[in-house]
Amino acid sequence: MTPPRPFPLLLLGLLLAAVPGLHGQANAPLDKKSYSHTLTLADRIRVVVYQEDDLTSMTRIDARGRINLPLIGEVAIGGLTVAQAQTAIENAYKEGRFLRNPQVTVSVEEYAPREVSIQGQVVSPGRYTLPIESTFSVVELVTKAGGITNIGKGTAVTITRLLPDGTKQVFTVDVDSIIRGRKDTKVDDNTLLLMPGDIVYVPERLI
Repeated sequence: MTPPRPFPLLLLGLLLAAVPGLHGQANAPLDKKSYSHTLTLADRIRVVVYQEDDLTSMTRIDARGRINLPLIGEVAIGGLTVAQAQTAIENAYKEGRFLRNPQVTVSVEEYAPREVSIQGQVVSPGRYTLPIESTFSVVELVTKAGGITNIGKGTAVTITRLLPDGTKQVFTVDVDSIIRGRKDTKVDDNTLLLMPGDIVYVPERLI
């Protein structure tokens, strides 16, 4: 039986050259969790533009959710995933006509503290740290805080969120129905999943 022939190195090189971006990414593996991480204020990130060493930069997301990059200036990436931030930066370079087909890699070098607080009628109110590279829902926070007290109104839990532009959003979530698994409960991921700085409040039931 003839042993299998090794894959020709020349053919492998041609294959890498033929696939756009494949060669550029070979030396910069990106963890899937990091790729989907939501960037937040004060995250310190590295931005690399393939074959454009002068554009490589290390920067921190400012209080407005923006970073400042060579040639293009400010780009808003706060609240985006790493994948979305890469696309936003690539588009900025293309729209500014600085680069025709930029390939951008964003990596988080230092994570900012990621905390939320829960107040009102839960067993253990206070501040809680969010996991860095996975999602965390308001239901999980309520559970971690020991659950809702006997006089808490779990059908009207509010989440107050401060946006990068300084405005606030307030969402109301029926935590009781979600916990009970009611099929008719409408769940919006934008409100159910927590973001750093969110303030969760469980009101008291009116007896």
